[in-house]
Amino acid sequence: MREISSSIAFEIRTGETVPLKVARSTKLVVRGGAVWVTRSDDTEDYWLQPGHTLRLRRGERLWLSAEGTGQARVAFSVPTRCDERALNWFARIGERLTARMRGGWRTV
Repeated sequence: MREISSSIAFEIRTGETVPLKVARSTKLVVRGGAVWVTRSDDTEDYWLQPGHTLRLRRGERLWLSAEGTGQARVAFSVPTRCDERALNWFARIGERLTARMRGGWRTV
């Protein structure tokens, strides 16, 4: 069973069933083709068309199938944690300051 712990995208062939385990809360986005989703601890199945999304909980198991003709494309988007976003913001600011200082310290 493949584990989803980071953002990833892949294709599912018609008739194929892909078992997955969600390691971190994430969002499933259908990018192409129809996808049938079965979730652990859920009595409902989900029939998702391109553009539809489904929020997934950490620890749940999924079974994805592509229905119809052709392949289905799905993407999993793991949101970054607050502390990761803050570190990324500080890193971008540091890069901008460094670039600005290099530009200001030119010698002739």
